[in-house]
Formats: sequence, C-alpha cells, structure tokens
Amino acid sequence: MPSIDLSGKAAVVTGSGRGLGLAYAHALAAHGASVVVNDVDEAVAEAAVKSIEEAGGRAVAEVVPVGSSEAAERLVNRAVEEFGRLDVLVTNAGILRDKVLWKMTDEDFDAVITTHLKGTFTCARAAAVRMREQGEGGSLILVGSPAGQRGNFGQTNYAAAKAGIAAMTRTWSMELGRANITVNAIVPVAATAMTETIPAFAPYIEAMRGGEPLPDFLRKGEGFGTPEDCAALVPFLASEAARGVTGQCVGIGGDKVALWSHPQEIRAAYADGGWTPGALADAWPTSVGAELQSVGIPAPKFPEA
Repeated sequence: MPSIDLSGKAAVVTGSGRGLGLAYAHALAAHGASVVVNDVDEAVAEAAVKSIEEAGGRAVAEVVPVGSSEAAERLVNRAVEEFGRLDVLVTNAGILRDKVLWKMTDEDFDAVITTHLKGTFTCARAAAVRMREQGEGGSLILVGSPAGQRGNFGQTNYAAAKAGIAAMTRTWSMELGRANITVNAIVPVAATAMTETIPAFAPYIEAMRGGEPLPDFLRKGEGFGTPEDCAALVPFLASEAARGVTGQCVGIGGDKVALWSHPQEIRAAYADGGWTPGALADAWPTSVGAELQSVGIPAPKFPEA
C-alpha cells in the first residue's frame, strides 16, 4: 500500500471549522501537511485548530467569509506567511438557502452562488497563481455534490453552483496541466447537519452519534457514512500517488468510492439538410427521445420493515 506523505506541504481548507471541512483538514494534517483552517466564526476556527494541534498536526486559523478576491488572497497569503508555501487548496466553504424556484429570492440565489461558485473561483485563481510561481505543481480539490451532478428539488442555487464547479474542474485541469497542478472535484455523501434533516436518514444518524455503527445497506448500498469516511479522498488526491489523476469528479461516502461520468451524447439522429420542427416531432420517439434521462438524486433504498 503506497504511503501518503504530505510532509512539508501546506494546505488551505475553506469552511473547515466543522463537519466535512474539519474532517478534510484533520486528514491532511494527519498525513503531514500544515493547514490553514478557515471559518466565519472565530471561536469555531480556533477550536478546529486546537483539535488538529492536539492530534499532533500543525494549523492556523484565518477567519474570513469566502467569496471575494480579497478573502482568497488573505487565505493564500496566510499559508505563505505561516508555512512558506501553498501546495493544496480544498474549496469546501458553502451555505444553503433552499427554496423552490418561484419562492427563491435574488438574495437567496446570490448568497449561495457567491460562496460556492465565486468562492471556488476566487480561491482557485489565487492558489493557481501562487502554485505557478512556486513552479512545483500542486493540487486543487474542489467540493461538488450529487445535486450538481443530477439536480435536487428546492436547490436551484446550490445545484447550479455545484454543476459549475464540476465544469470548472474539467476546464482548469486542462489549463493548469502544464504547471503540474491537478484539479479534481470530490462528491461527498455523509452524515452532516444537512443530511440529518432528511427524515429517512435522521434515526440512523442519531443512532450513529450514540455509538452505533451505520448499517451496511447505508455504508455500501447508499455510499453513506461519516465525514471522516469522505476525508480519506483528500490526502490521496493531494499526494504524489494521484499525480496522474486530474479533471475527475470522484464520489465518496461510507464504504464506497466511485467515478462520476462526464456528460456525453448517448443517442443521435440525422436529417439531410437539417431538421424541421415536424421532422423532429416525427423522429423523436424512436430516436434521441427513446431513452430520456432521469433527474434528481435517487431516493435511498431502505430495508422493508
């Protein structure tokens, strides 16, 4: 089994005061990386740093809301000031403002897009500039979601942002390849403050926090586990073992890891001279329309009572 050694590397993990972000920061530190922890709550950020240090790692806090170019520069500069370099960026920071389309306000939409999509862009840009200056490569690890791959009811803003992150992953992997900077998106599924609001999951998460293990049908069948389960992917993607992995969307959760496909054409039809609306209506049911794609995140499959 290859050794994952990140000694001497420095990382920034946005939104890492708690939950998945904290698990990512702990995993990087456990494998030798020095970590800039980011959160909007100073007490939460400092507590996260303390927990990493108590586990034998090295970390500092930078308290700033992700989104603006100024925030991104602060995060990169903090890594350079404290650790002398930047090798890994994990863009985990995010918020939710869930509403159906006809009830979603401009403010709901803009807030989520600013944190998730623009925040990923500004932080990745600042990190890429620094990594290219260093000339030693690096790793951008962007955080996606099943909602960005398949859509999700009530999450126009969040799904749009996460779909954009998947597209930026592919684009930046091409643009940064010559600089030896890998760019990948992780698609985590875990017991978090968000998923515990789903009634079907709630009793299992509550039992897990009481010390009971999650059942196999969740860990394997649904790929659903703890934040720590998801965190294993981050040190791997930041390591030399994954130097040839770039432009990919990788799902992880529970006992499952999976590669998401990139969108591609699945059926095609042709008409000499081009298509008319009538010709499309006639050909659709037996050609490109014969296998329409599903939408939404599949409902979890629970054992029958």
